[in-house]
Amino acid sequence: MLVRGPHPTIGGEAFIEPIFILLLGAGAYVGWNIGANDTANCIGTAVGCGLLSFRRAAVLVAVFVIIGAMLQGEQVMKTIGKGIVKADLNFLAVCVALICSGFFVTLATFCRIPTSTSQAIVGGVTGIGLAVGADINYAKLIVIAESWLVCPLMVMALSFGLMALVKFILNKFGARSLLFQQAFGRLAILSACYVAYSMGANNAGNAVGPIANLNIVPPKLLLLIGGVSIAVGAITYGEKVADTVGKGITPLDIPSAFVAQISSAFGMHLFSMFGIPVSTSSAIVGAVVGVGLNKSAKSISKKTIMTILIGWVLTPTLAGTLSFVLYRVITYVTG
Repeated sequence: MLVRGPHPTIGGEAFIEPIFILLLGAGAYVGWNIGANDTANCIGTAVGCGLLSFRRAAVLVAVFVIIGAMLQGEQVMKTIGKGIVKADLNFLAVCVALICSGFFVTLATFCRIPTSTSQAIVGGVTGIGLAVGADINYAKLIVIAESWLVCPLMVMALSFGLMALVKFILNKFGARSLLFQQAFGRLAILSACYVAYSMGANNAGNAVGPIANLNIVPPKLLLLIGGVSIAVGAITYGEKVADTVGKGITPLDIPSAFVAQISSAFGMHLFSMFGIPVSTSSAIVGAVVGVGLNKSAKSISKKTIMTILIGWVLTPTLAGTLSFVLYRVITYVTG
């Protein structure tokens, strides 16, 4: 017999605990994937320009991701939990959505492709909603999809303009000035912390939002689990994608790293305040492209950009399709 309601009753309390642990484990798995893939969005530019070692940068990410998750992660968590699917999902549906979403992010991380965990979880939740026959909030879904286009374009324009301003300042007052180099170095580190904070605020809700749909765990505890799991992913497996973002798109120096990070952080933070799960990957890639365009279009690796774009399209599509099919197969076999 399958669990149809939000609270499991199969086999009594002895069976509830394993399901509960499986749910939290699935949420932590998605969080780990976010940390492993999206850490590059926080520190890839700083590591790529040689400002910080990956180990030190990952520790900074871990700290500020948890702070961002705890202080401002609830809005996005509500959107993922209740804003897309207009129904209470059962335990099986939530587990399938989380595991399928995490799988494609794991695959992208292994291939060193900065993909969107936001797109993966939105795709997974939408697929599950269709599989259970629930009403889908298509208006909210359209707003989220539009944000995936608006955010990187907005950030690209911001980073392009800010890079022009930074170049003017450096040309005016001396690019080789030790004081300016040190100042931009510190600003780049601070901006990396800001990106990490914004990632926690926007992406912790992606990891645990479907679990929030069940109303069985306090929201703050869920956000802590999401934030900590992202931090663990950052420290243990975040280095692969960091190389792609920091070195694979366009060469970066310290001022460029600062501009890319502060621009992407602003974009993510802005959408987080409206409860819209945006792609941290698209934000930082848009920012890095904006910096590259300010230098020269030839400095941008078109092959890397195309690989990333393909990953962005496939991730939500495949996550949604797999979650739909897997849920239907499980219910058919066991029902």
